[in-house]
Amino acid sequence: MNCYNADLHIHTCLSPCGDTDMSPRNIIRIAQERNLQIIAVTDHNSTRNVRVCAELGIRNGVFVIPGCEVNTSEEVHCLCYFPSLTALDEFQVYLDSRMTDIKNDHDKFGYQVAVDENDVILYEEERSLFMGIKDGIDDLAEVVFMLKGVFVPAHVDRSVNSLFSQLGFIPPGLKYDALEVSRHSTVEGFVKKHSELDGEFFLQNSDAHYTEDIAKAYNRFEMEEVNWNCFKSLFKHYG
Repeated sequence: MNCYNADLHIHTCLSPCGDTDMSPRNIIRIAQERNLQIIAVTDHNSTRNVRVCAELGIRNGVFVIPGCEVNTSEEVHCLCYFPSLTALDEFQVYLDSRMTDIKNDHDKFGYQVAVDENDVILYEEERSLFMGIKDGIDDLAEVVFMLKGVFVPAHVDRSVNSLFSQLGFIPPGLKYDALEVSRHSTVEGFVKKHSELDGEFFLQNSDAHYTEDIAKAYNRFEMEEVNWNCFKSLFKHYG
């Protein structure tokens, strides 16, 4: 087995409040500099900057897991990871059908843009990516598993946009592969408050919206190889 460093919650300039410096080429460069072998690009409610990150990652020795951070109708943030760009494209079709059609406020949240490897703007999302989609967490999980993905409720320790802040508990029967704790907490400290979760598989990631935050928290995975099958084997299997 080999050990790999993985930051699985990174936003690009497409995300609301994502800094303009969070372009795909900067993210891949910084991942290399900070000894990350695996990253996941997880913009809010959109996947349109993932493909260029994945292509740059292949050329620069960084394994990019296609992902997205989705805000559900309950305002719970969830990390969704996919085995391929084809699955990711199918997920984008789903997102487009379930998005809330509210225009983005540029002054408050900035511009939501997808760019190429040279930072040239290819697409601007006019709808607000800050808003929740029309589906709840159970429906979202079902879609992710249908696409053979990995489903992780995000930053469950936070006082906003988490399972516990929004619902107060983990819904009975909710299927998920792991839980994420933010970099502002610790898994040990969180489990002390929620002893019922002792033994769960936890991730801890940077949730970087700014370049300086990339790799401020990351996971150490023991895997035979850096590929999707080895990555997915770390988790529960619902998909």
